Amino acid sequence: MEFEGKSALVTGGSSGIGLAAAELLAARGARVVCASVTPPEAAVHDTITYVETDVTDESSVAAAVGHAVRHHGGLDILIACAGIQRYGTAADTPRTTWEEVMAVNVEGAFLAAKHALPALRACGAGSIVLVSSVQAFVTQKNVAAYTASKGALNAFARSLAVDEAAFGVRANTVCPGSVDTPMLRTAAAGFAGSPKEADELVATWGRSHPLGRVARPEEVAEAIAFLASDRAAFITGIALPVDGGLLAQAAVALPD
Repeated sequence: MEFEGKSALVTGGSSGIGLAAAELLAARGARVVCASVTPPEAAVHDTITYVETDVTDESSVAAAVGHAVRHHGGLDILIACAGIQRYGTAADTPRTTWEEVMAVNVEGAFLAAKHALPALRACGAGSIVLVSSVQAFVTQKNVAAYTASKGALNAFARSLAVDEAAFGVRANTVCPGSVDTPMLRTAAAGFAGSPKEADELVATWGRSHPLGRVARPEEVAEAIAFLASDRAAFITGIALPVDGGLLAQAAVALPD
């Protein structure tokens, strides 16, 4: 199998894209540690272990990395997927909210990479995949902190790619559009008055993508697995959109 004998750590791996990535890597032979503040929301592959982890706490992140290294004999792959979204403009976002988003989305990825790098370097062909967003390139209204955090992730991945190339470690980001995850459903529920209205809103968001729908977590996981794999051995420092054509589409449409 593609990841036979390899060890992977997935932060934010208890739901959504992180869980889909953990399950896919495990199904293809990897031994996976799922590091999250909560256990996986569903039964997972028998080669996945869960370690309670707060990605904003350095000692907690270091412990998760140490668990993967000790129990699996090293670490080959890091998937940094932990993330939160908060709404607000620069004018009305409280500083505490800004700091919360940066702590989870950016500092969490930094701490995971910092503590994983010695083991990733030691394996000789390590791979880091950070889960970013199309909002690293474009933005909707009212998500100043989230957009800034995703732009920072793309820049951080480029830095990792350049700094770690000498050690055989690659670093890339995936940049999804709208994906049917608990985060997206929570956002929809905040704007809707009923579950039916929330479903309709998710469908409306999907229609803004040229492919006409939101993505499934498993589809983003496929892109993550590709970048993590030896098939992408000469790919580093890129930001890969997985967005149903969203970034390719001009905002102004011609009349029918």
